Amino acid sequence: MTTLEIQRALLARGYDLGPSGADGDAGPRTIAAVTAFQRSAGLVADGIAGPKTQAALQKADISERREAPEKPGWLVLAEGELGVREGAGAANNPRVVQLFADAGFSGIRQDSVAWCAAAVGAMLKRAGHKPSGSLAARSYEAWGVGLKEPALGAIATKKRGNSSWQGHVGFVVGANASQIFLLGGNQGDAWSIAAFPRKEFTAFRWPSDVPLPAAHKLPTTIAGARSGVSEA
Repeated sequence: MTTLEIQRALLARGYDLGPSGADGDAGPRTIAAVTAFQRSAGLVADGIAGPKTQAALQKADISERREAPEKPGWLVLAEGELGVREGAGAANNPRVVQLFADAGFSGIRQDSVAWCAAAVGAMLKRAGHKPSGSLAARSYEAWGVGLKEPALGAIATKKRGNSSWQGHVGFVVGANASQIFLLGGNQGDAWSIAAFPRKEFTAFRWPSDVPLPAAHKLPTTIAGARSGVSEA
């Protein structure tokens, strides 16, 4: 299959390739969509449309499209980072440091610097979207477009401490009446899924170049999600 044929097959199955759609360019959004399809098909999720992936794309029944919301590309990429943590002691984990570079801050080479906004910015950039351009978590309060309610993959900001500028940012993966579940970086010094009090959240945002998400129920609990993790 050519890149164009792969893109058309992905679009037919409801995967988001961004405003360019099927353009024959295997850019970040196409790679993210291929990765998402591979996960759904039980294949190795490496973003490379090799023979097995192409065969699965050609065999997949598009009449059986899932009712669950498709994960946006940036969230798929973030899931691939789960478990990555800061280096022990004075050591720096290159994978964490790379987040700063990908978010546009290549001068930062220590993973001890608060990196939740770098994590969000790097995933957005890798998926082909423009991040806030800041390492301040709450810079995302004015980024993109606002959502009235949390949605799968939405960028969520919350208060931290008593100051007006301190905060935390991550990706929404679940919610209930009292908690929001975030997949994010610098949560307990690692990429993890954590639960935070709903009353602490200040905004739910969405990239302005992506159609707004359809209304879907979010998971109300997530196995293994921790509460009370450090965000500093």
